[in-house]
Amino acid sequence: MSEFKLPARRRIYLMRHGDVTYFDDSERVIDPETVPLNEHGRAQATAAGEAFAQQDVCFDRVIVSGLRRTVETAQRVLAATGQRIELEVQPAWEEIRGGRLGSIPPAQVEDAFLRIFDGVVSEETRFLGGETIGQLLDRVLPALAALRADTSWDTALLVLHGGVNRAILSHAITAGGRAFFGHLAQTTGCINALDVGVAPQDWVVRMLNHAPPAPLHRDVRNTTMEMLYAQYLRYRSPR
Repeated sequence: MSEFKLPARRRIYLMRHGDVTYFDDSERVIDPETVPLNEHGRAQATAAGEAFAQQDVCFDRVIVSGLRRTVETAQRVLAATGQRIELEVQPAWEEIRGGRLGSIPPAQVEDAFLRIFDGVVSEETRFLGGETIGQLLDRVLPALAALRADTSWDTALLVLHGGVNRAILSHAITAGGRAFFGHLAQTTGCINALDVGVAPQDWVVRMLNHAPPAPLHRDVRNTTMEMLYAQYLRYRSPR
């Protein structure tokens, strides 16, 4: 009988950026391209960094989407760990792009917010009248394959977005398949841990949606899109 050799796998820590506020005090929409972390988001990012530091986790590569909220989160994580690593920007991992809310018929707005991440989402589904799930997968998955093809790293930190994370996690859960599970919760500032082997289908989902400041999610029962819709209604209401 041949001797068994344990598979060698590398680790991807996949984070969602810290919390942000998309509407200012006067209920005006803040540009999602430039919105910064709010106070809670900054605390989440620092807490994530402290969790990595406690376990002596060292990163070989740190990759962000380039949007401000991912950059700020990664910077705070690295500051808490004491590591100095130049951030890499991967535009293919920017958040799924919505369209103009004003172009969505009023009767369809609620469904556009609340049904987009229902269960297994079809590739034809558009996010708030913009990019389809299929278009999101078309840009996210090749960049992920390229990361895996680079054998120069052992541990990588990716600081990305809720929709993009769902695409990556769905790919991992289906062992390299093409799917989008909208019901995978991604709390702001959360950490996921994925292990990858040599074969394209060799994925191990090690940890999902770990939120260091509140790992039991005790006080959260609503989804991100539900909370965004509530904010949108306040923005739209007469003042």
